[in-house]
Amino acid sequence: MAVFTVRQAADRLGVGYSTLKQWIYRGRVRTTLTDGGHHRIAETEVDRLQATEGGAPTRPTPRRRHGGVLMLVSGRNRLRGIVEEVRREGLVAQVRLRIGDQLLTAVITRDALDELKLKRGDEATALIKATEVMVAREASTLP
Repeated sequence: MAVFTVRQAADRLGVGYSTLKQWIYRGRVRTTLTDGGHHRIAETEVDRLQATEGGAPTRPTPRRRHGGVLMLVSGRNRLRGIVEEVRREGLVAQVRLRIGDQLLTAVITRDALDELKLKRGDEATALIKATEVMVAREASTLP
């Protein structure tokens, strides 16, 4: 599991260093202290903060390469994770991302996988574009 300095975590969250330090002092952020007294923030804590802050960082939109050109991406539904597994079968590939304690599986073209050069352990972002979102609950949990 990755551990970040306050500055690294602030960059990932799209907030200022001083803002994140204030959150730490107010007890809003769980950290561990190094022997030298420096705060370190676990990746799972950064993921939790992204979820509670609406998941849309205030920093510039991520950029994508397409044909050698850097492009802005309009999608705001982004889930950053680590590639857990890559499978190739014929013209398609399956990429499994670990996002916090959840797994997300995407099926993409083999060409896209080759272009992205994804392998286990790489950091990647799932961009989600959907016109519908369905929510389910197990019947046994209903009141």
